[in-house]
Amino acid sequence: MKISDIKVYPTWVGNRNQLLVKIETDEGVYGWGESGVSGRELAVKGAVEHYRQFLIGRDPRNPGALWQEMYRSQYFEGGRILTGAISAIDIALYDITGKALGVPIYQLLGGKQRDTIPCFATTGASSLEKLIENCRLLLDKGWSVIRTTPANRASTSRPHSDDPTLFEPRESIGVTAEWLTALRQELGPDPVLGIDYHHRLSVAETASFCQRMPSGTLDFIEEPIRDESPEAYESLRTMTDVPFAIGEEFASKWQFSPYLERGITQFARIDICNVGGFTESMKVAALAETHYIDLMPHNPLGPLCAAASVHMGAACPNFAWLESRMSPTENLGFQDPELFPTQLEADGDCVIVPDTPGLGVEVNEEKAAAQAFEFWEAPHLHRRDGSYTNW
Repeated sequence: MKISDIKVYPTWVGNRNQLLVKIETDEGVYGWGESGVSGRELAVKGAVEHYRQFLIGRDPRNPGALWQEMYRSQYFEGGRILTGAISAIDIALYDITGKALGVPIYQLLGGKQRDTIPCFATTGASSLEKLIENCRLLLDKGWSVIRTTPANRASTSRPHSDDPTLFEPRESIGVTAEWLTALRQELGPDPVLGIDYHHRLSVAETASFCQRMPSGTLDFIEEPIRDESPEAYESLRTMTDVPFAIGEEFASKWQFSPYLERGITQFARIDICNVGGFTESMKVAALAETHYIDLMPHNPLGPLCAAASVHMGAACPNFAWLESRMSPTENLGFQDPELFPTQLEADGDCVIVPDTPGLGVEVNEEKAAAQAFEFWEAPHLHRRDGSYTNW
């Protein structure tokens, strides 16, 4: 079996693009993969086209060796754009191999350890009352792990702005801490409760935020600061007892290494479409297991990313929850059933581990080609003084 073509489809789904990659073979078996570098799909497309030049004619059933060749056969190895491209290709290669052998991908990774993959839901609100209402809805529907988002409004001491790109960290942490304290009192001790601050804070701001809530209010805080400096997170670790969930931006096992080996994070937010596909993800998972750290995969895209995350999660013993974008409080339209006529099946707050060969997802290629790429930018947040801050 030889690779005969690699096609790249940056296609608009829901309210942003997905970068879908199809690898075809001379025996008619094909595979699909996806890159996770949202907002820079054309850059990833270019990288895939570079790799295409030497992958045509190669055996797709050797994903580990091809991963090494793609990563090492250039002077400027690594980085999110290149590993985003490698991720999509690697996932598609595993899809082909699973189909060729007639087995689900998790069988290629050691077999499944669980029949269902537990998920967490995300909700935010413009008021405490609405936040409580949304969380009550999730609990009533059987969701026991809930992630919230920061309040993005001015404190009562400052004038409110209707500008959605205005974000003042100090004004956010006060009201968000107040809401979460009240939310925990309202929901009781049983639900798992976390927040994603999307690296919008500094070390001092994160410490202030955590210290404004009683211990035990939060079960995790996700990405409160940027990840470039493990030492900054180590400093923050001394200032709060809230568990950290870090890693969705990491593009290799090497980026994960200090966070896992030095106990900086308590949950590994691995993104299989960013870190290097199955080949790299399983190495990160094994390293995390040696330090008793559970996976909590980042899954913000569509059915291909979700399916790849499910197969990875099925094969790993150290697994907590998978991010879901299909809860009762959040449906972003990324699962377009016309574009993805075959998807994995959900059962409440879990995804059922499939028994179909490969990923278990099919793509309407004609629609993928027809849904034209549209330029999309993440919000460019600014502070009151006009300076830019993180989204």
